[in-house]
Amino acid sequence: MSNGPASRFQLPASREGQTFAHRGRRWLVYVNFVKLPHTLFAMPFALVGVVLASYRSPVSWPTIGWIVLAFTCARFAAMGFNRIVDREFDARNPRTKQREIPSGVLPVLEAMAAVAVASGLFIFSAWHLNPLCGWLSPLALGWVLFYSYTKRFTRWCHLVLGVGMSIAPVGGYLAVTGAWSRPWWMLIALALAVATWGGGFDILYALQDVAFDKSQSLYSLPVAFGEKRALAIARLLHLGTVMCLSLVGAATFAGTNAGTFYALGVLIAAGLLMYEHSLVKPDDFSRLDAAFFMMNGVISIAFFVCVLTERLLHRTPWLYAFGRGGG
Repeated sequence: MSNGPASRFQLPASREGQTFAHRGRRWLVYVNFVKLPHTLFAMPFALVGVVLASYRSPVSWPTIGWIVLAFTCARFAAMGFNRIVDREFDARNPRTKQREIPSGVLPVLEAMAAVAVASGLFIFSAWHLNPLCGWLSPLALGWVLFYSYTKRFTRWCHLVLGVGMSIAPVGGYLAVTGAWSRPWWMLIALALAVATWGGGFDILYALQDVAFDKSQSLYSLPVAFGEKRALAIARLLHLGTVMCLSLVGAATFAGTNAGTFYALGVLIAAGLLMYEHSLVKPDDFSRLDAAFFMMNGVISIAFFVCVLTERLLHRTPWLYAFGRGGG
């Protein structure tokens, strides 16, 4: 194993970032198992899809509840499956060897059962929303589970994760409307925005494991191109994020006087992404944990708040969007 910059700045082996001391509390074991705080990353973007769909169809609170349940279960299944598939690698990596399965806190069979239950609840929730979501749910679930194998054969695994994350806002939109967007390219732009955002920050996250990944013949962009070039690729992806979010706004508010708060959300996201990249240097990853968790959580929440504010101030009464009728 080499002694590159990534290995010098690994987190302590005692406990990984964004985990809690469970002290025998079983529910906290599961919170750590699926890194529940990371839900802050993608959940707001799923709700962005819901808000954008409300311009076209009414949204009821029960519909929002089913969407949140579907998203939470899909993410639990994806993260849990990843932990099961990667348990042998996690046991060898000093940064991850204290995770729940390698440390023996959570038996593999129990983890498998939890993933199976979450998968079933996701498909059940999707069917409860509408037939389109129901038919698409196995494809969505299959994609997010497939990601767990990609580090074994492709350096572009980060983009596979990004595409998996992009299912959330598209799913939120389809759950409300039951139909594709108008114009047709708006949902594609929204999906690309989240895919490039997620792929970019996953590249940053992979920087801390370059030495270990090389030793295990695992693939990633930092392993393939080095830390400096991988950082440049992440920056390009996040530039694409800002451009795609701008296209979504153009499609949603074309020909209207609305869109001010949406534009503010795009500007905030752009500024925070720039700050995020300022925290990570090719030879210093000591602030990587803050860049990965704190900044991405703030970006997704801040953007959602701006999109929701725009919707509540729109000429259409907000009660039509968030109180009456079904999705």
